Amino acid sequence: MTENPVTETPKSKPETSLHANGANAYPRPWLDHYPDGIDWHQPLSPQPLFKFLEDTAAEFPNAPYLNFYGKRWTYADIQSRVDRAARKFQDMGVGPGVHVGLLLPNCPQYVVAFFAVLKIGGTIVNFSPLYSVPEIRAQVEDSQTDILVTLNVAQLFDGAYEVLNSSRLKTLIVGSLSEVLPFPKGQLYKLFKKAERADVPDEGNILNFNELVKGEPLAEAATIDPETHIAVLQYTGGTTGTPKGAMLTHANLSLATFQLAAWDADMDKGVDRTFGALPFFHVFAMTVVLCVSTYAAAEIIMLPKFELNEALKLIQKHKITLMPGVPTMYTAILGHPKIQSFDLSSVRLCTSGGAPMPLEVKRDFEKMTGASVVEGYGLTETCGVATCNPIYGENKSGTIGLPVVATDIVILEQESDQPVARGETGEICVRGPQVMQGYWQRKEETAKIFAGDLMRTGDIGFIDEAGYVSIVDRVKDLILVGGFNVFPRMIEEAIYTHDAVAEVSVIGIPDPYRGETPKAFVVKKPDYDGELTESELIAFLKTRLGKHEIPSAVEFRTELPKTMVGKLSKKELEEEERQKRAAPEAQGVAEAE
Repeated sequence: MTENPVTETPKSKPETSLHANGANAYPRPWLDHYPDGIDWHQPLSPQPLFKFLEDTAAEFPNAPYLNFYGKRWTYADIQSRVDRAARKFQDMGVGPGVHVGLLLPNCPQYVVAFFAVLKIGGTIVNFSPLYSVPEIRAQVEDSQTDILVTLNVAQLFDGAYEVLNSSRLKTLIVGSLSEVLPFPKGQLYKLFKKAERADVPDEGNILNFNELVKGEPLAEAATIDPETHIAVLQYTGGTTGTPKGAMLTHANLSLATFQLAAWDADMDKGVDRTFGALPFFHVFAMTVVLCVSTYAAAEIIMLPKFELNEALKLIQKHKITLMPGVPTMYTAILGHPKIQSFDLSSVRLCTSGGAPMPLEVKRDFEKMTGASVVEGYGLTETCGVATCNPIYGENKSGTIGLPVVATDIVILEQESDQPVARGETGEICVRGPQVMQGYWQRKEETAKIFAGDLMRTGDIGFIDEAGYVSIVDRVKDLILVGGFNVFPRMIEEAIYTHDAVAEVSVIGIPDPYRGETPKAFVVKKPDYDGELTESELIAFLKTRLGKHEIPSAVEFRTELPKTMVGKLSKKELEEEERQKRAAPEAQGVAEAE
């Protein structure tokens, strides 16, 4: 088994104080504009992450916790399963220093395995169900994962089984969807989904998940030091694009949960119902949906993935009150042809992250539901939490809000690493208790991402006089047009103001004269009555953008590529453009030969 990951905590990451003084004190203009009832200086006490479930199960044992296609489990139900699974994991050798991978969509097995592994001191490694076999294998090797939990769904199991036989992976634990679906859905799944179910061989290193939740419960939880014990290795491209495991401690994740709970000052435990379509294997949903809901004794209405019709039915049927999402999710709901036939008035709070929220989407969704839609910001390296617009107070459109409790946001000049003047643009940097311990076995990469006690985000932005933070764009997305810095987000926001546009993504493409030039990919609204051409859109933008910001080309699509959590992704578009350029070059070589 691997060494305890806490020994990998890099010495290059400085010890930080939540309320540093002297040389480490930075201006905090947001303090004079903080939401009523929230104290930026309030004390936060870290705890083992599994205590959220333990404490809520003790206080609200009969409260509904998980709802999966109509089958419900109470907090006491899941706590019982966690304790039994923890005992079985422990018997398998899981404990401090052992890494257990979860290759799962949102399902009850994810929640049980997550808290069970943490309770005995193990570390969770999240794997996206969208990963290819080479991606799964590479992450297994890099993270030193020995046990992988998955489902008997062919799309998941077949790849996991191949990795079992071609990597360091020692054990597969396989669950079944039919076991967690209500009757008769479970029986129907067995009858009619045979083609989607994997043929799981009877081998000694392949175990049935259902066996984990049988037998005797765990006698005693592991002793955890929240400040040093790594709870989750969360893989991310970071600011360089190379996948790296962000080491998130129990303290990082528990304090991020407290920060989010503090932001919702009127939260009452045991009242809310959370829409759980964002994938738990992504840091945003792991923190905002799973951990916060567990702390708040909320019921999580789960979907393995976002499906528009099913989502609308669930929101109406279960009277969802909390709806974390990404902008494309809200756009899809607004664009549903029969949206007026659904009652979404139960939703009180929508938290949007992962990508910029178009202003008209926020406005239209709030008007339709009566909910408050707040845009937040965070990275994998900050447990998905850094800033958020106030729920009660000034919700400043076009910004990512104010720093959350105990968090400093500092704008640094990229060349000198010195703070810029208020309102000036530079790299957004974060300091707070939710900031990761570093990258797993990547000390050099860790050193690069920290500037003293500040973590670089790779995002360009500024802070206004009231302390609200705005993002201009990603450093890596910057387009250099004839020596001018052009930010795709600025172009995208201008295009979104056209009534015909549903989605847009802008990238830089080579230009023989200017070096680079912007190209826009646009999806039109399905209910837009008129036509929209490239020339019409460019004419529309001429009064809204500078000459060097005007796209040299506009390509209309029926859909745009998205990431695993549903936010628009540029890398596929960039690869398409690269291949287009490579094709004529290859043809020219062939003709010359």
